[in-house]
Amino acid sequence: MVIDAAYARCEHLARQHYENFPVASRLLPMAARPHIAAIYGFARLADDFADEGDRTDADRLALLDDWQRRLHEAASGRPRDEESDAGAIFLALADTMHRCRLETQLFDDLLSAFRQDVQVKRYGTWTELLDYCRRSANPVGRLVLRVCGHRDGRLDEWSDAVCSALQLTNFWQDLERDWKIGRLYVPHGLVAQAGADERDLSRRRLSPEWRAVLTEACSKTRELFLHGKPIANAVNGRLRWELRATWLGGMRILDRLESIGFDVFRARPTLGWPDLVRIGWGTLTWR
Repeated sequence: MVIDAAYARCEHLARQHYENFPVASRLLPMAARPHIAAIYGFARLADDFADEGDRTDADRLALLDDWQRRLHEAASGRPRDEESDAGAIFLALADTMHRCRLETQLFDDLLSAFRQDVQVKRYGTWTELLDYCRRSANPVGRLVLRVCGHRDGRLDEWSDAVCSALQLTNFWQDLERDWKIGRLYVPHGLVAQAGADERDLSRRRLSPEWRAVLTEACSKTRELFLHGKPIANAVNGRLRWELRATWLGGMRILDRLESIGFDVFRARPTLGWPDLVRIGWGTLTWR
């Protein structure tokens, strides 16, 4: 009963606050949802340590260090006994890690990406940016696969491509939001090649040079989506529908970005009901 209550608390947290993580999706297998909620709770609070609140960088890193200690306590079957959201998360996570045989390294990778968000504000090359995605996004896909019973290197590769593409799509979608807090995820090499001026971002002006930058960035993102597309046919059951909808949703955001000429200062592209209908139809008629 205590474990059930901890999972219920994680699911409540997920329903209150979720973004691109498929934690609230009714397409996921029923048996997987509590475990996905526990993973989400772990990642959500850690991400908030890195981004939210009025904290110094030192305080943020200290919170993430403690979160990692708690992770390893949970992995060894010894979560702290306390009445709090954190206590519930790690109690549920300890159970999830044991039942689903989840690799602690995947969670460590997530925490390393959150630390990087505190310390790194610019990326010089695609290699650097994709290494960040390898730790910030790709573990999520692999954890979902593990929870649903899949352990296959080929599936991991396709999942990594889709998860990196989703992360990059979110960067281009949130260019203005990230810039306001001092972050720019577009590789500097791409910016310099196009001759784009960062001062235009502060002016909320999407110059032709920045439009060229985002055109190239979205093109590379589409390549990743296409590389990972086979995963939606390689799994069965509800997870297949979830992955199809997720893939189509990411591609639809890229379509919306292109339709507004990448001018995220004019409007941040989001998915409305017409898009959801289109994604639903695409999921059912998937080829």
